[in-house]
Amino acid sequence: MFPFLSRQFGLHLPWVWTQRITALLLVGGINGRALADGSADNQLEHVRRIPPAGVAISDDDRKELQSGVEQLSRELDSLRQSLSKNAKLSRLLPEVEVYHKSVNWALRFDEFFRTNEVATAREQIKEGLARAAALRDGQSPWTAATGLVVRAYRSKVDDSVQPYGLVIPPSYSPKTSHHYRLDCWFHGRGEQLSELNFINDRSHSPGEFTPPDTIVLHLYGRYCNGSRFAGETDFWEALAATQREYPIDPDRIVVRGFSLGGAACWHITTHYAAHWAAAAPGAGFSETADFLKVFQHEELRPTDWEQKLWRMYDSTSHALNTAMVPLVAYSGEVDSQRQAAQAMEKAMAAEGLELTHLIGPKTGHQYEPSTKQELNRRIDQLAARGRVRVPRDVRFVTHSLRYNEMAWVHLEGLEQHWEQARVNGHIDEANRTIELTTTNVTSLTMDFAPGDSPFSVGQGVSVSINGQRLAGPRPGSDLSWHFTITREAGSWRAGLPTVQLRKRPGLQGPIDDAFEDSFLMVMPSGTSWNDTIGNWVKVESAHAVEHWRREFRGEARQRIDKEVSESDIRDHNLVLWGDPGSNSLLARIADRLPIHWTTAGIVVGDKTYPVDQNALVLICPNPLNPTHYVVVNSGFTFREYDYLNNARQTSKLPDWAVIDLRTASNARFPGAVAQAGFFSEDWGLK
Repeated sequence: MFPFLSRQFGLHLPWVWTQRITALLLVGGINGRALADGSADNQLEHVRRIPPAGVAISDDDRKELQSGVEQLSRELDSLRQSLSKNAKLSRLLPEVEVYHKSVNWALRFDEFFRTNEVATAREQIKEGLARAAALRDGQSPWTAATGLVVRAYRSKVDDSVQPYGLVIPPSYSPKTSHHYRLDCWFHGRGEQLSELNFINDRSHSPGEFTPPDTIVLHLYGRYCNGSRFAGETDFWEALAATQREYPIDPDRIVVRGFSLGGAACWHITTHYAAHWAAAAPGAGFSETADFLKVFQHEELRPTDWEQKLWRMYDSTSHALNTAMVPLVAYSGEVDSQRQAAQAMEKAMAAEGLELTHLIGPKTGHQYEPSTKQELNRRIDQLAARGRVRVPRDVRFVTHSLRYNEMAWVHLEGLEQHWEQARVNGHIDEANRTIELTTTNVTSLTMDFAPGDSPFSVGQGVSVSINGQRLAGPRPGSDLSWHFTITREAGSWRAGLPTVQLRKRPGLQGPIDDAFEDSFLMVMPSGTSWNDTIGNWVKVESAHAVEHWRREFRGEARQRIDKEVSESDIRDHNLVLWGDPGSNSLLARIADRLPIHWTTAGIVVGDKTYPVDQNALVLICPNPLNPTHYVVVNSGFTFREYDYLNNARQTSKLPDWAVIDLRTASNARFPGAVAQAGFFSEDWGLK
């Protein structure tokens, strides 16, 4: 019933015991490699390292692999120069570089977790050299291959090379005119899932599902985060790379996953429902609070802002959106992670929706064969049908402008972030009207791409919103239609809000949002106002850089303050470390931030915090470039304790916080949080 126990440990256990062991898995799942420590993972003072420390390899093996890495590095240097004027082949360099990274990082950071991974590293160096030789000859045979194919892209977030795996059906040819169904698969928890191991898996295993005449995309997701934060950006970047390289039918994309991958699937399904032909989450978790109580047996004491921030990722808070996507969930009958689908059933029922939930009889944390067959039958039928690109009815709920789109509705402004915003929309073609009712919305756009307008050309279209009627434009001759409306002074009008500095999509916080796009860490070159803040900044900035590498598998861009260029300000979210005394860029904008930080103190409303005991952490639009963020003194905000269970991986700080440095940082916070909160919708203090 749980086959890897017999494969890896030589155990042959009766069914009942395999179920008990299954229940102890910590979001392990298919392709997962880690067993839970149970209640030990609830002890803040004893947090185990993730990724775990690797095993020792022999000096001879290390020297051999290092020689191979250096040879591949030289080949890459030569290729970058020789291909500098060949855009088509230069674009493929990441697909060689990823093999260098996989072995180099395993050597640099002791990420060999089993001695047999040395052979895996040899294989990947060999493949990297073969790809380099092919590119030198103007060839790229893997781009035309069928079967298992490892590919890679360069991420906008940190310029890192990230892998993804594909299963290409035998029918594929670069000359084909056929557009393929695409299934996106989210992997289970794997604490040892380095690039080396991910590439090895994707080179030798087709995975759980291989539908006929379908391309399957296996996401790395920047390691082990359930496609949250930069892991979500990885999904979109890998999807875009796949669509660029292969003929994908945009109306036949399916999302599916199991265990941690099931949690990722719940998230991507409920937050982007209108994109998919079908969704098939299995097990995992669909919210934070109840899952940690039931599965982790954890006693939670969240702050007010933490509870609000749970609404960012909790799929139960976005249950209404499942009305926009065909959804078939799967659970094993005796799997404790059945809780995820049960939580969604309850949340959907509250919206008048019913979840189709297939249950594998007498099955734990895996797919039961006959139920899996039925799941495939249903998903195949839905994929063949394809998504409805322009639904006549839209039902949409969100709590943040980070997730602001559903089909043809795009939110541009909210009354208050982290409170529920709702939109019901209906297209009345006969009367050339769009009918909308909204809650907690101040601005929205109705957008129909060329060919998608439900209205013919020649006449205008009216919009009725919350009982008020507005005259809209006529559709374009290309059958596109676009209309933005805003509520100000109690009534709706055409156009965007007149307030320039406001929370808007992609510029709405919280702190973690800055790390889903291109960012640059700016280190101080001057002297801090005092040793307390200076020492804290040194420790916390080093922690942020190291843990970005560990948990999001990239090396953060870094520059000292006096070397930051105008193009850096133009292109990146800036993460400023230090105080206005030590960081010249922070000094340059200090009096333009929502919270003032001077030698007299950190002033928050009627409270002033001494600068020799406290540090300021915040996010807001950069005064030097309001189209990007500036972050002060923070990396991503969840820490080592939260790595132990992916349901804990939520934002731990809101838009701003004052950190009391008299309390040392730990595995949950960078110090004691003296005060914290969200900025208002115009980026001011509430």
